[in-house]
This record gives sequence, C-alpha cells and structure tokens, in this order.
Amino acid sequence: MEGYVKGTTKETVDKIIGEVKKIIVDQDEAIKNCLISFLCEGNVLLEGVPGLAKTLLVKTISQCVDLEFKRIQFTPDLMPSDVTGTKIFNMETHEFQMKKGPIFTNFLLADEINRTPPKTQAGLLEAMEEKFVTIDGERLDLPKPYMVFATQNPIEYEGTYVLPEALTDRFLMKIKINYPSKEAEKNILMKHNLNMINVDSNISSICNREEILKCREEIQKVTIKEELIEYIVDIVSKTRENELIEIGSSPRGSIALMKTAKAHAAMMGRDYVIPEDIKEVIIPTLIHRIILKAEMEIEGVLGENVIMNILDRVKVPR
Repeated sequence: MEGYVKGTTKETVDKIIGEVKKIIVDQDEAIKNCLISFLCEGNVLLEGVPGLAKTLLVKTISQCVDLEFKRIQFTPDLMPSDVTGTKIFNMETHEFQMKKGPIFTNFLLADEINRTPPKTQAGLLEAMEEKFVTIDGERLDLPKPYMVFATQNPIEYEGTYVLPEALTDRFLMKIKINYPSKEAEKNILMKHNLNMINVDSNISSICNREEILKCREEIQKVTIKEELIEYIVDIVSKTRENELIEIGSSPRGSIALMKTAKAHAAMMGRDYVIPEDIKEVIIPTLIHRIILKAEMEIEGVLGENVIMNILDRVKVPR
C-alpha cells in the first residue's frame, strides 16, 4: 500500500520495550498494552495494589519517548481547577492571566483517581475525549501527543469514590498490574541495591514525536477484513445478551477493540489483523466496559472469565 513503511511500528516498539525493561521487571504484558494504548491515542486505567511500580512504569515510558510527564496525587479536597488551571487577577496589569494546571503535559498520571470526588474526576472527561480543556469559556488545546494514565487500588474502598461509567468508558484499556514472581522480586531488589532504578540516569530517549506519528500512520493503514469486523461486532453484542452481565459494552467498545487489534498487528510486524490479535487485546479493552450482575459479583465471578466464555462461543472466521 502506498505510503506504508513496513516494520516501523515493530522496530520502534521493540526498542521501547527493551529500554523500559531495564527498569520495569516482570510486567511485559502491562508494558505492551500501555504502548498499544499510546499508539492508539487512548487513555489507560492502571489497577493494582500500592507498590507495584505503576508510577515508575509511566515515567519510564515517557522518558523513552522523550515526552513530558506530570503526576497529580488525587485527594478528597482536590478541585477541578487544581487539575485544569484557572485565571488569576494580576494586580500590576489589572488583567486576568491564565495559570495552566498540571493537565497540560504529554503523559498525565492521575494517581489514585478514585480518591477524589466525582466533580474533580469529571474535570478529566473533556481532556481525555477532546484533547482540550475549557477554562472560563476559553478553549485551550493540550500538547500533542496527550495521554492520561490513571491508577486505582482494587481492594481499598474506604474514602474512595467509584468511577462513573461515563469516565471509565473513556479509558481505551484497563490494565491490571500483578505481583511479580519470586525471581522477579529478587531482580527488583538487586536493581534497587545497585541504584539502577533511577529513570533519569538509566533510561535513554530512543525515539521522538516524528517516529511515534509514523507508527500511528502505519497502524491506521493496517488492513482488517470485513469478516473480522463482524467477529468483533458478534463478540461485543454477546456482552449485551449474556445472562451474567447487567450492562454490556457499547459500540465504543467495538471501536476500541478494532483499534487495539490493529495496533497489536502492527507491533507484531504485520499489516493485517488476524483473530489472534483480537484475542490478545480483548480482556484489557472490554473488562471495564461490562458490569456484572450484583449476584455474580457476590459469588466471585470474574469479568475476565465471562469475556473469555463469550469468546469461546463466537465462531472464529477462517
């Protein structure tokens, strides 16, 4: 296809992953899915208990791609203007001046997003979807590229605010960070002992904005056959009919699944999507877009298992 540079995405992603793994140990799947979301211009919800290097992961990726990184610690008293910014009256000039908030960056880490009230959470909605914010009626575009990483603790509920569906659905992927293996944890301790976890001194910037844009152009041109689009629609529509699910995925989930499958194909060095690409990204792409029935959650039924059961029931195109 004209204008298609074969292998650009795979080569770039392989370089980034190799660099990130100098710092981040035993989180290969999480690294890959973060990069899929980044190349799809999507946002990520990182879920895991404290101490699993979620912040370090985001900071390391930002250093690799030479982009600005900012972190906001979400707290119950945080106001929307603390995130987006506000206009302040200058006594010398007798004019209002714009003071931009930390949302104006390339990689924004919204740490413990479920600890702040819904009013402040909603302050991120416009930025995540439209890539701009409105302050006192003035539209301000966000830097490009722009991406929100939000973290939340899956087991702590005291003093937290459950994310509304409208906000959760804005995340392209929900990525679960798991405990490392014993061997990996030993490796982590060795790196800390040798002071090898300093991102600024141990991680190199190995690609730039232009290379990222080339990757995104390549992903746009990845071919997906009509029967695979029908396969995605069949899977997502089944989430609306399943007896264990209260609310299934909207068409936004179908679009997200197609985008992430195309990105996965490009990262594997292909210019076409195969069913395995869809299967690889289906859990992080759909897990936060379904709501199980209350009795299923009480019985300990996992959303991942329900999605995989749906996947098994849908005929795979040949």
